[in-house]
Amino acid sequence: MSVYVVGDVHGHRDALADALRAEGLVDGDDKWSGAEDQVWFLGDFVDRGPDGVGVIDFVRSLQEQAPEAGGSVQMLLGNHEILLLGMYHFGDRQVPSDFGPRSFARSWEINGGLLSDQDRLTPEHIEWLSARPVVSLVDDHLLMHSDTLEYLDWGADLDSINSAVQEILTGNDIEAFWEVWRRMTTRYAFRGPAGEDNARQLMDALGGSRIVHGHSVIADQLGIHPAQIEGPYLYAGGKALGIDGGLFVGGPCLVVELPFVPEP
Repeated sequence: MSVYVVGDVHGHRDALADALRAEGLVDGDDKWSGAEDQVWFLGDFVDRGPDGVGVIDFVRSLQEQAPEAGGSVQMLLGNHEILLLGMYHFGDRQVPSDFGPRSFARSWEINGGLLSDQDRLTPEHIEWLSARPVVSLVDDHLLMHSDTLEYLDWGADLDSINSAVQEILTGNDIEAFWEVWRRMTTRYAFRGPAGEDNARQLMDALGGSRIVHGHSVIADQLGIHPAQIEGPYLYAGGKALGIDGGLFVGGPCLVVELPFVPEP
């Protein structure tokens, strides 16, 4: 059994299928062919690309197929799923704020939301998304979407964090829902002089020996064009692995086998 993680897809369903096929995880008909392998998607299925709901449906179909072969497909929520859900539930309703007008509709539009995705969402999609976790520990890897410490504001352990977020996403408190969106848009906690210590702090609380995240495009981290990205970005003294290839800006859809071992 191998464990794979997949970075931000942002509506590019066909590119995702091609990347999974290259790793032998789906066949020519986009059906599961990964046997007993395990695949974790780290969020941001939607926005900025043409077919976010198509990505959701594709991954859900793989999630149903994989167990028949002994495999597993799981997903963490990204900040764009939070935005999608917020738009669905609250639309242009104003979020109480001392910092000027705020609404999910405004942020959704600014951040690449597509009406075609909203129009195709069903209650079943909403129920499935709202039940996904935001953090997980897999084979000593701490998986999350956003490279932030703000997950700890929801709890001191994995179960507490996931339960707290799920309670908010299935409720109707617009301010609490907005706070989930706000926290999960923060980034770069593991960069710079304090980055390694921050990564260690998070893993001391939640477990693992390496953080694996999406959210922050590797090209932005390295100051290169997305087309130059050839693989994930290991940094913070080896304690953090970024896997967002920047698919929506011309980078690759990264499907990374864990543990990642950089080439010498």
